[in-house]
Amino acid sequence: NTDAVKKVDWMTYSGWRRYHAECHVCHGPNAEGSSFAPALKESLKTMDYAKFLQVVASGQIRDVAGTKYIMPALGDNKNVMCYVDDLYVYLRARAVGDLPRGRPAKKAEKTAAYKEAEASCMGG
Repeated sequence: NTDAVKKVDWMTYSGWRRYHAECHVCHGPNAEGSSFAPALKESLKTMDYAKFLQVVASGQIRDVAGTKYIMPALGDNKNVMCYVDDLYVYLRARAVGDLPRGRPAKKAEKTAAYKEAEASCMGG
């Protein structure tokens, strides 16, 4: 039900924000894929965190019937890597059906510990 009002934790909301800032152009607005990038909603049904981290940080080239699909390495991009856990949480929620399409309707507030970790990672 895409009309469901669902309150998400801060990490899930942050993952949604980062996904839409960095990933949706290729992977689609709701992680449902496009003609040149896979549906992460489907990929994250079976992909564990270690593989997700490896692909995001190091990139990946897939050859499908002679067509090369290239996921760029984002390991140097702080706007991705400082939030990679959030991205994973958001995408897993989409993959397992815990989160409907679209912007989460309600969110928990960002905690002090989260703010501190974010500032430390971003260098601020």
